Amino acid sequence: MLLIPAIDLRQGRCVRLFQGDFGAETRYEHEPHELLLRYRGLGASWLHVVDLDGAKDGALANRSIIVALASQRAVRIQVGGGVRSAATIDDLLQQGVSRVVIGSTAAEQPDEVTQWLVRYGPDRICLAFDVRLDDTGVPRVRTRGWTESTAISLWDAVARFPPDRIKHILCTDIERDGALTGPNIELYRQAQSRFPNLAWQASGGIRDAADLTALARTGVTGAVSGKALLEERITSEELRPFLHDASSPASMSATAKL
Repeated sequence: MLLIPAIDLRQGRCVRLFQGDFGAETRYEHEPHELLLRYRGLGASWLHVVDLDGAKDGALANRSIIVALASQRAVRIQVGGGVRSAATIDDLLQQGVSRVVIGSTAAEQPDEVTQWLVRYGPDRICLAFDVRLDDTGVPRVRTRGWTESTAISLWDAVARFPPDRIKHILCTDIERDGALTGPNIELYRQAQSRFPNLAWQASGGIRDAADLTALARTGVTGAVSGKALLEERITSEELRPFLHDASSPASMSATAKL
């Protein structure tokens, strides 16, 4: 399992939300480029960047920062938040983004997103579903930066797409996001069991190395973490098994270009 550090951007600043609440925001003084350097130094090969303004309002508001991060070529970057058109996908890929994350539109317009998957290929598109568990424990999808609820379950949302067209799925348990309460292991165990051929990325709640180990045991291929890494709650030694080796020749070469 690969750990993917996350950078959430709002109004040009690095922030974290608590349980997806835009009114419960923690701002960090770190500059996005500074964080990229830190994570690259630890050995990260991928970075997850979210435009929170875009997720809420439907248009990339932090594009200049995203483009600057992608231009470094030090790590591969997947970007989400407000990506709701092929034109935006084209723009991001042309600017050096390696993978584009499609959230609300994947839930609301699966036929159109399927066309994007055909056009760009399953390795360049990651579908993202943010969920809250209902009273019966079923994960229900939320959209528009987590502000709008839907009746569709995570399982039905994924099943709408042709299995030979999708590969990467990012699932965030909103109740765990930014809360440092531990990830929803059972959710990801079910996801892996129901759709074993997909490359699942787990997000929400990671607090320590034990959580990373537990997630790896579910079979997910990736884990996205923001707050625990921002606050350095996991040591570099504990992170190493889940990151590419920062001392490898490829990593050293990439870092030298910064």
